Amino acid sequence: MTQDSVEPINAAPFAPLPSFDPRTVPVTAVDSDLPAVPATQLTPAALRARFAAPPPWEPEIWREPRFADRVPAQASVLVPIVMRDEPSVILTQRTTNLSTHSGQVAFPGGRVDPEDINVAAAALREAWEEVGLESRFVDILGSLPTYTTGTSFIITPVVALVRPGFVLTNNPYEVAESFEVPLAFLMNPANHRRHVMEWEASDGQHERREWFSMPYQDGKHERFVWGATAGMLRNLYRFLSA
Repeated sequence: MTQDSVEPINAAPFAPLPSFDPRTVPVTAVDSDLPAVPATQLTPAALRARFAAPPPWEPEIWREPRFADRVPAQASVLVPIVMRDEPSVILTQRTTNLSTHSGQVAFPGGRVDPEDINVAAAALREAWEEVGLESRFVDILGSLPTYTTGTSFIITPVVALVRPGFVLTNNPYEVAESFEVPLAFLMNPANHRRHVMEWEASDGQHERREWFSMPYQDGKHERFVWGATAGMLRNLYRFLSA
């Protein structure tokens, strides 16, 4: 899952994914040998300083192998880091009626519309539309490199600090739940699990897909963070640990 191993932008044909439950796909490795981002680097001041003067670094994952035949679309997501005593990240559980990535854990976000002045504006608009997060509580820090999904969304992750005091109101059509996961948990590779799935496509070709998951036990609920969301969080880990 490195830049050198990803699929070229003009690769064809695509290989549709079979129906599967990602929770049942075996874990091939856990990256507990990598260091966690220290708590001192997860404070609002440290995060501001990192984005103000980024170090040399490379994202670990640029794109996923394409598995849907759709026209590429620009999108952005908000990576909202809440400034609590222990910083946390707002995530959503998407409803099952959506046409893409239904039922998955995701950041607030979506397509960039023509009226959006930039990707940050799109991310803020989507966060308001999906979970009612008001922009007056949000301070944009910067963006990570784009991440292209297997469904051909070219996503810009927009990282922001969020001041406590906000009230979320989920859009029932798009968001089943919204919740927070500790940033320290997500920035600790001991919680980053690797999965591999292999199958034979309809044309007889052998197909293979790899991804990360970061399942978080939230009381009675397991928040199964995986796929594109986990990939973007992994890139955030690489950025903060560089």
